Amino acid sequence: MRRSDREIRDRNDMIEVMKRCDICRLAFHDEEYPYIIPLNFGMRVKEGQIVLYFHGALEGKKYELMAKDNRAGFEMDCSHELIMEEVEGNCTMNYECVMGHGRVEMVPEEEKYEALRILMEHYHQEDFPFNRAVMPQTAVFRLKVEEMTGKRRAKAVKPDGNVNG
Repeated sequence: MRRSDREIRDRNDMIEVMKRCDICRLAFHDEEYPYIIPLNFGMRVKEGQIVLYFHGALEGKKYELMAKDNRAGFEMDCSHELIMEEVEGNCTMNYECVMGHGRVEMVPEEEKYEALRILMEHYHQEDFPFNRAVMPQTAVFRLKVEEMTGKRRAKAVKPDGNVNG
């Protein structure tokens, strides 16, 4: 990482950033170019293993690409804030992000309800009673994180309008 001063080194800090994100982008290998797709997600950390859960229609390009090569990259970001540095005449952006890679796999039918519950939990603090009737028309898959890195830029604006950081 070029800007090591912005690197998030602590794994638990990266997990906290992931909890604040609301979209995870997955990148799959396609013929000429990567295929990237933004998705809602849920996350579970168990015995040190981070697993990201996703859902979607029963068919589509991502499933075709997954079947050919189950390696995928991921990226998520949050805490966006535009910082105007009026004295210097420029601006910057605060952010936090986590990116990495792993392997995706379909969730077995018997684990689908729990995976969807984890996904819903990411967006609702309480247990959200979703309609189970949609489960047969819903594909659920997961990415087991193999490696990840995090980055943060957090400049503070002082009350006088000057920027710290």
